[in-house]
Amino acid sequence: MWIGDFVRCHSVVRVLRSRWPDRPVDLVTSSLCVPLIDYMPGVRKGIVCDLPRGKLPIGQYRALARRLRAERYGTALIMLRTWKSALAPFLAGIPERTGFFGELRLGLINDLRFGERQLTRMIDCMGALALPKGATPPAEWPLPQVVVPKQEVAGWLERRGLAAYQPPVVALAPGAVGPGKRWASRNYAELARRLTAAGVSVWVLGGPNEAPFAREIVAAGGDGVRDLTGNDLRDAIVAFATVDAAVTNDSGLMHIAAAIGVPTVALFGPTAPQLWAPLNPLAAVIEPPSDRSCPRCHRPNCNDVRHRDVDEITVERMFDAVVKTLASKK
Repeated sequence: MWIGDFVRCHSVVRVLRSRWPDRPVDLVTSSLCVPLIDYMPGVRKGIVCDLPRGKLPIGQYRALARRLRAERYGTALIMLRTWKSALAPFLAGIPERTGFFGELRLGLINDLRFGERQLTRMIDCMGALALPKGATPPAEWPLPQVVVPKQEVAGWLERRGLAAYQPPVVALAPGAVGPGKRWASRNYAELARRLTAAGVSVWVLGGPNEAPFAREIVAAGGDGVRDLTGNDLRDAIVAFATVDAAVTNDSGLMHIAAAIGVPTVALFGPTAPQLWAPLNPLAAVIEPPSDRSCPRCHRPNCNDVRHRDVDEITVERMFDAVVKTLASKK
């Protein structure tokens, strides 16, 4: 799964722990997401398996099945509706295999659920599988939690040479999957310049793909900006537990920040926050203005969210939102 989807899964973990307090919960995960396991209460461990998309390497599925069989699981929740996602739990002989109908999975899944297409949000689909068959979903799902121990924050600050940092600090997360959801790096750079001029320190977070953006942001903000991008997701996780506010695109790091509880100002362009925002509250949701001609179809009253351009959000609006968010913490 993507990082944001994986964070959402912690709501499912909390449902399972409430339903079966004495049963351990493990998550099959990718090497990208596995660092999150250490910060998710109620998860015993992660089973890392980087299966390729669009292929069926039967040897890898059999190897995963052997690992699952060794754990003697009683139940498997199969979140994805693809045929091959149900293969390893079936080969492992897990007695109860719960999933939605889809892609001719009859036999692979023996606790078959229906009605997935009537559920609009991903969390509603995933959460339904954690409930008894036919149960009424709760009015509100439990919120995902990402908990970073204070001693780990202290050690991380020391290793990164940040032990003497002075608040306030704002984290910028300029990455996103797909350019349509990514606010331009020049905008992040200008926001960083304004924040540092106002006496705010800025930390830039993300993976290797965000390193070029970080260099541009550092060049604009000068000594008040630190480039903390890298290969380890833990850097972003612990940094979010340290900062006073965060600015993110609609991305996986947005979900991590919100689950940690840092006040987060999130930009939404061609995605609807009603569907894709975190379950955890955000400090502010910033969307393109609705009183302008659509940049794609040029209609004055276009209501197709997919036509929205995140770059129509101005630096001024973001700066004001961040300043208000910082002020609200005082």
